[in-house]
Amino acid sequence: MKLNKIIEGREKCYRCYRPITSCMCPYVKPIATQTKFVILMHPKEFKKTKNGTGRLTHLSLPNSELYIDVDFSEHSAINALIEDSNNLCYVLYPGKKSINLNTRKIDAQGKQIVIFIIDSTWACSVKMLRVSRNLQTLPRVSFTHSKTSQFLIKEQPEAYCLSTIESTLSVLELLHQQGLEAIEEGAFEAFLNPFKAMVEYQIGCASHSEESVRFKTRREEI
Repeated sequence: MKLNKIIEGREKCYRCYRPITSCMCPYVKPIATQTKFVILMHPKEFKKTKNGTGRLTHLSLPNSELYIDVDFSEHSAINALIEDSNNLCYVLYPGKKSINLNTRKIDAQGKQIVIFIIDSTWACSVKMLRVSRNLQTLPRVSFTHSKTSQFLIKEQPEAYCLSTIESTLSVLELLHQQGLEAIEEGAFEAFLNPFKAMVEYQIGCASHSEESVRFKTRREEI
């Protein structure tokens, strides 16, 4: 019985890449979008099976792709998207020259909008953009917001920083306002369900761990 429990603890869901015991797939409510989202995940994020949001974002968007690397310069699938004349490609990244979706509308001109989203820490994202020559040529989009990240189990570098899935939601809401997406309002609320469930699960695990430590300490004192 003890051996079975150990084996079960190692089982993994190969959709969300989390342990079976904390699989978030039941909470995923996919949203069909006209925009294609391409999630570029840093290898370090891939290892964060407990609190990564890039894969949850990918699972929530049928019209999305996910690739793991640091340098995407020679990535055939990404270059094919960039070189396709039917696509209008952008990188979601702040900057003085980026198109702020709060104030400027993307002129799609009948083309499919493709948005590359970098899933990494801020420090790693700088390197990914620096070494990926194909991404450097793309225009950038960004947004401003007054939201506070709900990523309570992770300290963000700045108050305005959001997780990958929260940032994607903000972009979807703005594209919807611009008439570039037609998404039911209820779908926006459900989009963060797997993220919220993940955060609640991790908080519960942390609380249980702290309680176990306190219980052990009390027993040692008796």
